[in-house]
Amino acid sequence: MKLVKYKVVTGKIKLLTGLHIGGSSDIIEIGGMDNPVIKHPVTNEPYIPGSSLKGKIRSLIELAYGKVNSNGEVHKCLDVNCPVCRVFGSSPDNEASALKRGPTRVIFRDVFIDEGYKKEMERKGLTVYDIIEEKAENVLNRITAEAKPRRLERVIPGVEFRFELVYRVFDTGDGGQKDEELFEKVIRKGLKLLELDCLGGYGSRGSGKIKFEGVEIKDYAPENLKIEVEES
Repeated sequence: MKLVKYKVVTGKIKLLTGLHIGGSSDIIEIGGMDNPVIKHPVTNEPYIPGSSLKGKIRSLIELAYGKVNSNGEVHKCLDVNCPVCRVFGSSPDNEASALKRGPTRVIFRDVFIDEGYKKEMERKGLTVYDIIEEKAENVLNRITAEAKPRRLERVIPGVEFRFELVYRVFDTGDGGQKDEELFEKVIRKGLKLLELDCLGGYGSRGSGKIKFEGVEIKDYAPENLKIEVEES
């Protein structure tokens, strides 16, 4: 097995509706937020964990290819040619098949607010607290009609994030052709499926509609790579 190239996909994720990817509230306060969004511990800015992107796209690809297990758990199999396990990886339940399949092909980075959008925020005098909204909902008992209120945070529509994912193409005896095909059938398809679906929680109630903008795909061959060194 030989590493043929890295395919690096970059672009923006623009929120078309509010986004809720849940964080944790370690301090319970009277009147505190029930469902905060996840935030960077230093800057307090909301971000999208790479695990959230990977998990959602993987689940959509599993549905698209009929790979959803009857128990609803993450798909895993012993098929060395399984597109889901080859691209996203799987637990090594069978060492032989895992070795033949090779490493996980795709790497999802954590996604942070786009620098250009931050500058626009500064120009408008906005802070991180201005791009997070509080949304009130009611949980309704369908028998008694009793409504129980709950509150959640969402990142407001219009916020732009900068994303990057890296796809590794390996030569497994075919010059990397199979991995190139799976990039089209899994990664590019998965990104489009996500646009049509939703990211994060409460998608069935309006949250999580996103759009990818300015997407670029660049190839990097290992033989041409070297770190640049700054001269003092």
